Amino acid sequence: MAFIIFLIPCFVISTDIAFSCQNTDDFVSASSPGDIVIGGLFAVHSEMLHPEEYPIKPVIQNCAGFEIQIFLQTLAMIHAIETINNSTLLSGVSLGYEIYDTCAEVTKAMASALRFLAKFNSSEDVVEFKCNYSDYNPRVKAVAGASYSEVSMAVSRLLALQLIPQVSPSSSAEILSDKIRFPSFFRTIPSDFHQTRAMAHLISESGWNWIGVIATDDDNGRFALESFGIQAMANNVCIAFKEMLPAYLSDNTFHTKVDHAVEKIVRETRVNVIVVFMRQFHMFKLFKKAIERNVNKVWIASDNWSSAVRISTIPNIKQLGTIVGFGFKSGDISTFQDFLRNLHEKPTTNNKFLHEYIMLLSVCAHLEYHDFQTCISNQSQSDLFQSVENKHQIWRADFLTANIEPGFIHSTILAVYAIAYAIKGQCKDRNCKDPNAFAPWELLEELKNVTVIDDNKEIKFDSNGDMSTSYDVLLWKEIDGHMEITTMAEYDTKNGDFIFEDEEKKQEFLDLKKVQSTCSQHCGPGQMKKIIQSPHTCCYECVYCPENHYSNQTDMDYCYRCSNKTYWAPVNSTKCYRKTIHFLAWTDWFAIFLLLLSAFGVVLVLAVGVLFTKNLNTPVVKASGGLTVCYIILFSHLLIFLSTVFFIDEPTEFKCKTRQALFGISFSLCISCILIKSLKILLAFSFDPKLQNFLKRIYKPIPIVVICTGIQVVICTFWLTFRAPFVKQNFSIPKAIILECNEGSIVAFGIMLGYIAALAFICFIFAFKGRKLPENYNEAKFITFGMLIYFIAWIVFIPVYATTFGIYLPAVEIIVVLISNYGILCCTFLPKCYIIIYKQETNTKSAFLKMIYTYSSKSASSVAVSQISLDSKSSSSRATISDSCKSQKSSVNGNCHFQVQEHRLIRGTVPPKSTARTVARKRISSI
Repeated sequence: MAFIIFLIPCFVISTDIAFSCQNTDDFVSASSPGDIVIGGLFAVHSEMLHPEEYPIKPVIQNCAGFEIQIFLQTLAMIHAIETINNSTLLSGVSLGYEIYDTCAEVTKAMASALRFLAKFNSSEDVVEFKCNYSDYNPRVKAVAGASYSEVSMAVSRLLALQLIPQVSPSSSAEILSDKIRFPSFFRTIPSDFHQTRAMAHLISESGWNWIGVIATDDDNGRFALESFGIQAMANNVCIAFKEMLPAYLSDNTFHTKVDHAVEKIVRETRVNVIVVFMRQFHMFKLFKKAIERNVNKVWIASDNWSSAVRISTIPNIKQLGTIVGFGFKSGDISTFQDFLRNLHEKPTTNNKFLHEYIMLLSVCAHLEYHDFQTCISNQSQSDLFQSVENKHQIWRADFLTANIEPGFIHSTILAVYAIAYAIKGQCKDRNCKDPNAFAPWELLEELKNVTVIDDNKEIKFDSNGDMSTSYDVLLWKEIDGHMEITTMAEYDTKNGDFIFEDEEKKQEFLDLKKVQSTCSQHCGPGQMKKIIQSPHTCCYECVYCPENHYSNQTDMDYCYRCSNKTYWAPVNSTKCYRKTIHFLAWTDWFAIFLLLLSAFGVVLVLAVGVLFTKNLNTPVVKASGGLTVCYIILFSHLLIFLSTVFFIDEPTEFKCKTRQALFGISFSLCISCILIKSLKILLAFSFDPKLQNFLKRIYKPIPIVVICTGIQVVICTFWLTFRAPFVKQNFSIPKAIILECNEGSIVAFGIMLGYIAALAFICFIFAFKGRKLPENYNEAKFITFGMLIYFIAWIVFIPVYATTFGIYLPAVEIIVVLISNYGILCCTFLPKCYIIIYKQETNTKSAFLKMIYTYSSKSASSVAVSQISLDSKSSSSRATISDSCKSQKSSVNGNCHFQVQEHRLIRGTVPPKSTARTVARKRISSI
């Protein structure tokens, strides 16, 4: 069972007003019969008149504020329908229309929509309540409109009850793309998502980030503001303030809030760009007040008013600054312009809009252009019919043509054609002269897949019911004293790019950057933004990029770090620089100096070797341990000098491994041989029998040298096997990379040096004990001094090495190696070389015998002083020596006899002279 609703959407207001509703047909503003009727919803008037603050009775009031631009859209719809009817597009099927005025009010639009839902051919405008409207045939098959998104949202929900297709030429709210809530809504324009993205892109490209936004306090304004806020955030644009103005001019607070908004714009001196989402009649009021306050800004216009001729003709509009807007892409509307030129020939009986416009011409014809527009907009319907009494009709053909906004006209025509193409698809196999040939929901399905030919291009609705056409970027320019709306660029909604026809247009776009609208000054390359205490990220301080960071663009949020450690950047840098590689090169003056010292050391070693070879059989050379030992020591010194070469030039893995191992093994060999010499000297001149016996037991030259050097070889082998030195890049210096050898294991390095130090210490102890030998035999004293030089050098080396970095770190090692090597070399060989060269008379066997004899006599005299203290021990000493001699083999009986002689010399029981000679001979032979 169906319930029936009787629609009586208008009531008697005044019998004297021509446009008062007497019946439902009076509610229709323009109509024409046809086989298929299309409804139209347009806000030809900008407001409804409300005598009270809020309605008391459900009466639909008269409207005021005739909107030429919307009126032209109704004419475009009529023109499109007439053009289709006169063509072969629908093959004899005629289109009719019923156009209603919404007066920019949802309630008025809902009343119109209810009539659309009424059953076809119902004399009482009945809307049946049914559970299934599949077979229901409403008054209209489709609806074109409405003008504003807020109205379209309400109407679309009502039309969705019967899935009547609604195609809007100007409702751009992003929410209308939601097919769950608005399943039957389509539009021939892009959604506000693309418009707000284009605005944010324009603002960002122009270098602005501190802007103001003004919008109407309705669904359309709030949704546009929300969408723009998201896009602005994505483009690093901050909104300094937001002002919401009442959606309806009838609101008593409208003028107060306009004044407040203008005052806000004036106070915010750093905000020089204002984005406005408002209708044309709002902008008219706002700009009037802004001109009074001498406001000069950059205004970003939404599609609602970007091409409004009415606003562009406001006196002194140029004082407001630069106006840039986004308008819907226009097409060829030449046929529509021809239609307007012949419009005065059209009858007005079925078009109340046209009739009202003609009456407005009669009332306002005597005024100038702008005042004429104002007069038209300010007339209410009731006042108008009182004013036209006794006035003859006047026609101004130029006025309508001058007020054309091509984008809206084109989208309106496109909406009608989209419906017509969908009807054509339904009428292929049906007799569409029958009103019941198809239902609106079937037309809806056809509309989803329809393709419209526009300017030789095929366009269609996307899955959201939108036609993603492009935008025209409009620039208001003063030409010949008049404000003209020109196309500066095209915005491609698919790619998000601005397209310019020529360089002149592009320069106009670039000129926008001359205006500054930022919370803070731009941070240049080499700087970054530091957010100060503010809720906005656009308010910041500019700070320099720190070291090893850079920025190469303006207004960067952070500085980039140089990609890796091989690059560096100074403070306030715009790029990174490759670090230079440093090492102790051959060409370095200090390296050359050290190499000369090493070379001199090599020459000195060779010279000593040659000198010793020439004086092979002299006592000094023999007393030095013989030529073999000297050669081994000199060879180790030579290797130590040569090892310094591996500390210079670019480090390699081979050099890092070789230099420490070569130095450690060579030094150990050198110290081992010197240790043998120290033991031998001490053994030859020791008067202590116990020490003599101890030294004889341990004095094994070859095993000692092999073992002492072998231990160092083992240490170095383990070191190089498990934790070998390697080449390391040192990044401690900002601008450079220092190539150096990392020792691999500090522990192994320390063990190697520690072992050498231990050998040197043992050598030092033995040499120290023999420091009081005769002058020509006093090698132990010089060995002691050489070991002291070694210790001092390496003790100083440890803290210096630990605190030094850079390319001269290897030089520190070279210096300490050279000092210790020179010290030992000079102390070991130079005194003997001095004797060989300058004291040849002492380098004879007789001279040596005489010196030792003298030393032995002095030693005997000095030890005789302690005779008394030794008497008590003499018996036991003799017994000990005697027992010792008996236990010796026959090959060493001479030595036993020598020891007995020494003991007697000490005891004073033999003549000192004879014994001294014997001791001297024995010392020489033992050495």
